[in-house]
Amino acid sequence: MIATLLWASAFPATRYALNYYSPVSLMVMRFVAASVTLIIVGAFKKISLPKVKDIPIFIASGLSGVFLYSYLFNTGSVSVPAGVSSFIIASSPIFTLILTRIFLKEIVKPLCWVGVLISFGGLAAVTLTQTTEFSFDIGVILVVCAALCSGAYSAIMRVLTKKYTALEATTYTIIAGTLGTLLFLPTAIGEMPNSNLTVNLIVIFMGIFPAAIAYLAWSYALSKAHKTANVTVFSYLIPFISALIAYVWLRETLTVFVLIGGMVIIGGMVMTNLFDRE
Repeated sequence: MIATLLWASAFPATRYALNYYSPVSLMVMRFVAASVTLIIVGAFKKISLPKVKDIPIFIASGLSGVFLYSYLFNTGSVSVPAGVSSFIIASSPIFTLILTRIFLKEIVKPLCWVGVLISFGGLAAVTLTQTTEFSFDIGVILVVCAALCSGAYSAIMRVLTKKYTALEATTYTIIAGTLGTLLFLPTAIGEMPNSNLTVNLIVIFMGIFPAAIAYLAWSYALSKAHKTANVTVFSYLIPFISALIAYVWLRETLTVFVLIGGMVIIGGMVMTNLFDRE
């Protein structure tokens, strides 16, 4: 829930920050702040260095969950309505379920799949009812690829958290992903003169909370969960909570479909977690 709440807060914060920074610049600054935060915490906690043989896994985790995800999502969202893009991204638990079934041999009971699909239906009510215009273009393909990357990230982190602590797995994953974003560092530096203190504080907030702490909480949850699906189904709540935050902060419209969809999502989540433990 901590990860879900913090990731949900990133959507309205991002909408505000994009008035001053381009998507790639925001990506760089956010994850540099996240890396610095985790390095400081990691040094204080004296975490162990990753084994050389596991470095490729950390690179795969960082590329899928940080660099590629952020780049594909930000680029695709330029031409895709926010409601549609958030719906596509929140479908990542489906990809995670498939990947963990194929590669990690996790068995998910049929009733758990029903719970996941119920939550997915609630997600559709939350997001697609807010969208009036939509056309299929390359942006949709990019966002779908971002959702696949997000699903792969959760599956990879499930593996890493079996060998490393949540803090170690998160720190080295974020650092690996941040190194990829540095390709756009000159762009970010060039846009800084056009910003102000408020937006820069929001970017720092996004780096510390929706990035560093949220990724850490997600990793910890994956390390403790009975099945990966018990955790990933919570991401269906992100668009719902984001809509509530946007309603309070940005005064965006909140419809009855959002509230009904949110209740359906929660019902599906409860079903997924309860029946998996029978």
